Amino acid sequence: MTVVRIAPSPTGYLQAGNGRAAVLNALFAKKSGGKFMLRIDDTDDTRSTKEFEDAIIEDLGWLGFRHDIFARASDRVAIYEAAAEKLKASGRLYPCYETPDELDRRRKRQLTMHKPPIYDRAALNLTEEDRSRLEAEGRRPHWRFKLSHGRVHWNDLIRGPVEIDTATQSDPVVIRENGHFLYMLPSVVDDFEFRITHIMRGEDHVTNTAAQIEIFEALGAPVPAFAHYALFVSAEGGKLSKRTGALSLRALRESGIEPLALASYLAKIGTSDPIEPRLTLDALASEFAFDKIGRAAAQFDLAELSALNGKLLHALPYDMVADRLAVLGASDGPAFWDAVRPNLTRLSDVTLWRDVVRGPVTPLVEDAALVAQAAVLLPPEPWDEATWGTLTKAVSAATGAKGRALFHPLRLALTGRGDGPELKKLLPLIGRARALARLEGKIA
Repeated sequence: MTVVRIAPSPTGYLQAGNGRAAVLNALFAKKSGGKFMLRIDDTDDTRSTKEFEDAIIEDLGWLGFRHDIFARASDRVAIYEAAAEKLKASGRLYPCYETPDELDRRRKRQLTMHKPPIYDRAALNLTEEDRSRLEAEGRRPHWRFKLSHGRVHWNDLIRGPVEIDTATQSDPVVIRENGHFLYMLPSVVDDFEFRITHIMRGEDHVTNTAAQIEIFEALGAPVPAFAHYALFVSAEGGKLSKRTGALSLRALRESGIEPLALASYLAKIGTSDPIEPRLTLDALASEFAFDKIGRAAAQFDLAELSALNGKLLHALPYDMVADRLAVLGASDGPAFWDAVRPNLTRLSDVTLWRDVVRGPVTPLVEDAALVAQAAVLLPPEPWDEATWGTLTKAVSAATGAKGRALFHPLRLALTGRGDGPELKKLLPLIGRARALARLEGKIA
């Protein structure tokens, strides 16, 4: 069975990039009949909070995804310690005693000598006496995983064949001086323990993947399939900025973005598919394919997302929004929704047209004589979509007005606005009493 995971850190709200990882992984699991795991990577105990963990779960639920498997790294420390002991016994984890300042000076010297700034494995030359002396001075070791210095190969499901020479990398630190684990070892252990079959994530993890594959192999664990997609850039092509918080799922939700619009956008951006909304997650899942995901950076454009949000609202049937319209006080039925949805970019925009229909509206008079004539010619009820045509033909015949000179003054008087939904659909909702009052210049 396909099992995928995302592993956000509960140190803040989920950003759009995290959302993309969630959408792609969850859609792949849905299409494959597999399982979607949420692994809370709270190894950074100084910044991780329960509040952000709860927010992650809530925001994923809003987006439409619920995990089948859940784990929290802080609950599994004993399992990570057992794996670390196994790697220590095999010589793949070794203690190092350099301070951050010492390591920084060493990197600077290497750069000055035009050498790559990778760890030189000086700690491997320490004797037992050396280690005892350093610990007597109060130093505590951090632990590095010893890479093979060979070439690691895998067939990336997005990037194709990948080869990385681990001799060009520093042995990664996996345990801090205080005994706390960094993400790399716990991540591998949990991927093995929960039988993760595919790891889909951003291309900034490509070099980490080489080290993680070696950790899988050192633990005698099967290696999952990997897929690395290009990261987001701004619409201008630069690095996507997070400083305003505007790209968190929470902020996008609060700005009125629909979950299906965001899911559609995150599923389609950077792929060969057109960026169009889908009305269900099942429809998005059916279209998922690794070979559609491009290698070029995906441009995240808030304006494009907003436009897509409007397209989604224009396509949503009444029964998918009826409950939310009621919350907004706009439960005026399917005819109202059919009339106003082409003019929405956010669902909350319906309140404007609710007020236009129900009033009070202050009419704007552009052509007093034409509007007065329309009041005289206003047909009796019942009204339907043909009523607007009947009225405008009669007014045109009486005044000679055509085109904008006919339609614009009537719209201003009836709605108080110069644009909006088709009046053939809106006029029956306004009703004769309010329409007549407005044509007579009264607030109604």
